[in-house]
Amino acid sequence: MTGMAGRVRRLATRITRRGSGHGRRPGPRRRPTLRRRLTLTAVGLLAVVAAIMGVTSTLALRASLLQQVDNRLVAAAARAGTATRTPPPSTATAPVITDNDADNRPPWFNGPGQEVGTVNVVTSGQVRSGYIGTDGSYRPLTSDQLATLLTVPTDGRIVPITLGDLGSYRAVAGRTDDGAVITAIPTASADATVRGYVMVELIVAVVGLALTAAAANVLVRRGLRPLTSVAATATRVSELPLAKGEVSIDERVPDADPTTEVGQVGAAFNRMLGHVERALTARQESEQQVRRFVADASHELRTPLASIRGYTELVRRSDEPLPDGVGQALARVEAEAIRMTALVEDMLLLARLDAGRDLERETVDLAELAVDAVADAHAAGPDHVWQLDVVADDDGADDPTTIVTGDDHRLRQVLANLLTNARVHTPAGTHIEVGVRREGGAVVVRVDDDGPGIPAELRERLFERFTRGDASRNHAAGSTGLGLAIANAVVHAHGGTLACASRPGRTVFTVTLPAATPTA
Repeated sequence: MTGMAGRVRRLATRITRRGSGHGRRPGPRRRPTLRRRLTLTAVGLLAVVAAIMGVTSTLALRASLLQQVDNRLVAAAARAGTATRTPPPSTATAPVITDNDADNRPPWFNGPGQEVGTVNVVTSGQVRSGYIGTDGSYRPLTSDQLATLLTVPTDGRIVPITLGDLGSYRAVAGRTDDGAVITAIPTASADATVRGYVMVELIVAVVGLALTAAAANVLVRRGLRPLTSVAATATRVSELPLAKGEVSIDERVPDADPTTEVGQVGAAFNRMLGHVERALTARQESEQQVRRFVADASHELRTPLASIRGYTELVRRSDEPLPDGVGQALARVEAEAIRMTALVEDMLLLARLDAGRDLERETVDLAELAVDAVADAHAAGPDHVWQLDVVADDDGADDPTTIVTGDDHRLRQVLANLLTNARVHTPAGTHIEVGVRREGGAVVVRVDDDGPGIPAELRERLFERFTRGDASRNHAAGSTGLGLAIANAVVHAHGGTLACASRPGRTVFTVTLPAATPTA
């Protein structure tokens, strides 16, 4: 019990792992259609072009805005330097200062000209710093902001800096006789303009790509319409009964314009259909000639073969004594004439079936035919073990019988050929079972033997004409190789199928025929 529990746990673990997806091979990915690929390609190319143009225009706009900021910064730095070297204006023209940090504010705060947000640091004597607030009043800098400004190089180069909560700035520093003057102007306005421009570009790009995708889908669909016609025409041609009957192919691609690439495909397809039609017509005419020749030759050979058999039998039954060996020779001539007559009859039957000759149509009980066939086979091969299994199982059908509509003589010939094939090609003592069953709307006959089986290379052409088995299925009896071909042709003429499944130790031939309707 412990071992069984362990095996159950291991099995549950494997099932859990399989269910979780471990070790599962991914299925084949479904490739997108040509229309979708072309549409995606057009949209993708437009997206790349739009992205390049957007990035380029955004960088150009930002560079232009920053240049304007730098120009204002240079002007503000010049005014700050002038204010540092110039004595403060008179009280009558100076702005009113309401804060209590008058000693720490830079000199230019006492004069006009500087814009809101401008930052200034003067290191002449004592360090004085501050910026103009949004209300035009003086605002002191924090120690961190002042430390950042003091890192600006005093070589006149404009550098970007970030002053904490004040945001991004462009700063420049210049030397004085006893110190330096540092000026910075905010870039918030330029950054906001760039962000708005980028947002507008994104909206325009998205709308443009959506419209392009819709237009490209319509245009590509219209451009590939001839390919759709080619596919539809090929589908209709594949459903035509080209293997038998008429071989004319009237289907053509309607809109095959040779001036376009896609239209050239349709035109080439139409030319191919015409070539195939002519080839099939020529092949059908050749096959018809061969069939007529075989039928005529077989028909004409029946009379001389009958004469040979008749004269041979007449000579053998003559009262006059025959020389030594002549009787045996006449017996051989008669046997070969009989065998040749059977071969001619088989070839004539195949020629008639190929020509589509109508068979007799009557109600035939396959169970009764199987009983007679097994009885005949038992008489011909008493060294084999013969069994018969007949089951009338309607499986929901209206008529629980083994009756079909067909040609009684030809169906007897099918069963006889199958049983002869099983008897001749299996050793003595082989069990051969014939089963007849009603399965749904069909009657199924199975011939099952436990002989040596059929080689794989022979199974592929088993129902072809003049196909004989090799040494594993002995043909010492002089088989013509037409028995299974005749059986297959007769079954197909009745609207049924004949199949074979074989492996070493078992061979099963299965005949499936449509069951007769209740009215029949």
